[in-house]
Amino acid sequence: MPLPVFDPLDHPHASRRQVVYARRGMACAGNPTAASVGLQTLLKGGNAVDAAVAMAAVMPLVEPTGNGLGSDAFVLIWKDGRLYGINGSGPSPLAATLDAYRARGFTEVPAYGVLSADVPGCVAAWAEVAKRFGRMDFKDVLAPAVDYARRGFAVSPTVSLLWARAEKLYSKFRADPQFEPWFEHFAPAGRAPKAGEVFSSADMARTLELIAATEGRAFYKGVLAERTAEFFEAKKGLLTYEDLASYVPEWVEPISVNYRGYDVWEMPPNGHGITVLMALKLLSGMPLGERLKAETMHQQIEAMKLAMADTAEHVTDPAAMRVSVDELLSDDYAARRRALIGPEALLPQAGDPRGSSTVYFCTADEEGTMVSFIQSNYRGFGSGIVIPGTGISINDRANNFRFDEAHANCLAGGKRPYHTIIPGFLTKDGAAVGPFGIMGGFMQPQAHVQVVENLIDWHLNPQQALDAPRWQWTGGRRVEVEADMPANEVLKLARMGHEVTVKADLTQMGRGQMILRAEDGTLAGATEKRTDGQVMCF
Repeated sequence: MPLPVFDPLDHPHASRRQVVYARRGMACAGNPTAASVGLQTLLKGGNAVDAAVAMAAVMPLVEPTGNGLGSDAFVLIWKDGRLYGINGSGPSPLAATLDAYRARGFTEVPAYGVLSADVPGCVAAWAEVAKRFGRMDFKDVLAPAVDYARRGFAVSPTVSLLWARAEKLYSKFRADPQFEPWFEHFAPAGRAPKAGEVFSSADMARTLELIAATEGRAFYKGVLAERTAEFFEAKKGLLTYEDLASYVPEWVEPISVNYRGYDVWEMPPNGHGITVLMALKLLSGMPLGERLKAETMHQQIEAMKLAMADTAEHVTDPAAMRVSVDELLSDDYAARRRALIGPEALLPQAGDPRGSSTVYFCTADEEGTMVSFIQSNYRGFGSGIVIPGTGISINDRANNFRFDEAHANCLAGGKRPYHTIIPGFLTKDGAAVGPFGIMGGFMQPQAHVQVVENLIDWHLNPQQALDAPRWQWTGGRRVEVEADMPANEVLKLARMGHEVTVKADLTQMGRGQMILRAEDGTLAGATEKRTDGQVMCF
């Protein structure tokens, strides 16, 4: 891909950050310590996969506000001229039935506590990815994470802010015994750590050593699994040792659409990466307007509304889906949905195609391997459940299920829910262009579309594409826009029927990274203004 070379300082609405260029290797993350771990691994002779797994292992320590050792993960890997995908999301516990929740007085899956958890998948995904494509010993890959957990790291500013918000949120649960370990582990001084303060966790260090020594097995069939199951049983949760022991991540075929000559790749359901592809198909058949103009943003927003309405209705565990990926991505269905877009804001409804907090990071090496990696507990620290003595914080991903037997995404035992985390990847003419991703719950597909169009349609460089002002559809006709969006265009959106709110809090608009490879092999990396990100390279 030709990389734009014009000076971002001369471009309106661009930040003062520059693209980072390198030749031999690169690691991009929303956290400086994690990016450093990626570079350390590359310099030790590891490949991009080793570097990505090393970063994944340290992320639960350095950015616990977005993920934990009890997270899920999805990974796209470009290796030897082919793209691979691994689904590291876990299913609900086998005992997680509607009747089980109703018997406890629930009419929906709670957002916090032991009943919000699914089987964690990320540790198994680390081990599987490293075994298949890495070249370093697993112990060596996880060694930096162990070291930082034991010796501590300096908390970065955005993480400190999100940590303090979480401590305030969980304070309402202080009297509930199931949340006591969270406060003991993540607020040992009675508060969240401030920016620049050193945080360490001997518990997490020991846990990571066990994971490293057993290539993840201890997490699912050993002492860590036993401790997890014992805690859930004691607190009347549903997750069992058998649920953990039976878990295996799934290798899957990534899905794509061609958008103006580039293939945009996402993971297949149960994730909502297909939302990105559906929206891009709608937009590819519409005349291209000017960037950041109200008419252009209106088209983007309306296409995104329709795609998100469809995925909310149809996407879940593939075994339970009633429509296929091919049906959702068909040209005929895209044409029918595109015809609904007019000059005014719509209230979206799902069609029938038949006849929040995460961490994202990416790596690249001089051999051509590139990795797009995303990992999440779902909401911040997740369920608020920490397994005592381990530093394992558990996801709240079961909260994504519906409580409606007629819905495809209805809660059932042993089923994976609709999932929000999505790594992205670009190729052109069968060659890798590079990994990209933007964390942030239901903002993720919306940011993917905006960043892809910034790159392909308006030829922004990676840093500009990430830093450009964003909008976010939040339901109905409601749209949030960042404060640096042109004010006159915001007013025009309102006149089109959009209920627009200007947001000053950049943490709610996604936080992402990207690495693109030029035709001569040069790497161009970026990490955006909304995070504490760092690009490290050599």
